[in-house]
Amino acid sequence: MRQIVLDTETTGLDWKSGDRVIEIGCVELLDRKLTGRHYHVYINPQRDIDAGAMAVHGITNEFLVDKPVFKDIADEFAEFVEGGELVIHNATFDVGFLNYELGLLGRPVLTALCPSVIDTLKLAKEQNPGKKASLNALCSLYEIDNTHRTLHGALLDAELLADVYLAMTRGQESLIMMLDEPPPQVDDGEGSGLIERPPLRVLRATDEELAGHDKVLGEIAKANKGHCLWIQPEPAPAA
Repeated sequence: MRQIVLDTETTGLDWKSGDRVIEIGCVELLDRKLTGRHYHVYINPQRDIDAGAMAVHGITNEFLVDKPVFKDIADEFAEFVEGGELVIHNATFDVGFLNYELGLLGRPVLTALCPSVIDTLKLAKEQNPGKKASLNALCSLYEIDNTHRTLHGALLDAELLADVYLAMTRGQESLIMMLDEPPPQVDDGEGSGLIERPPLRVLRATDEELAGHDKVLGEIAKANKGHCLWIQPEPAPAA
């Protein structure tokens, strides 16, 4: 499975009021392994960056003056993400901004390029209810070094999020390895390759265990006014 871990930086918090994307960072996972391929670009938003946003990511208007506009990078961005499953922290934010940029050009929305989107913010809240679910908090929880993250940055955050996502879903890695492993085979000397299965060992309950089981069922029936699904009703006497 090909997955694209994605992050953006923007001029502000609301694309509906005209805020724009100024940075995109993506890293590629293939079968839950980092491939080393990434996509990173700064974008001239053709508008000023809000002071609050600038304090978060440190990107200035002057820095973006000579950068390409979104129209000029749309094809290469679409080519990189197309067909991959997206992994995004607070996906509603990034997908909303990218759909706005694509819509301004009359292009299909992001989910037309990618089959599905995993929101790691939602996943983190489901796994750890009541706990902080910011990227920094998750890095601390999963012991991922983020000491070099003094400001937000799309590529850096995508790289950290990839490590966080793999840590959050580590059980899936074991499942994939099990599915990929061929079943064990025993050579029977004739080259048939048939699997030799040992006989199953059946452990039957002792009389003491059966009596204890019946006692528990009786207590359940007593607590439920004589009803217990696991107790078979006595057969009706023959007429």
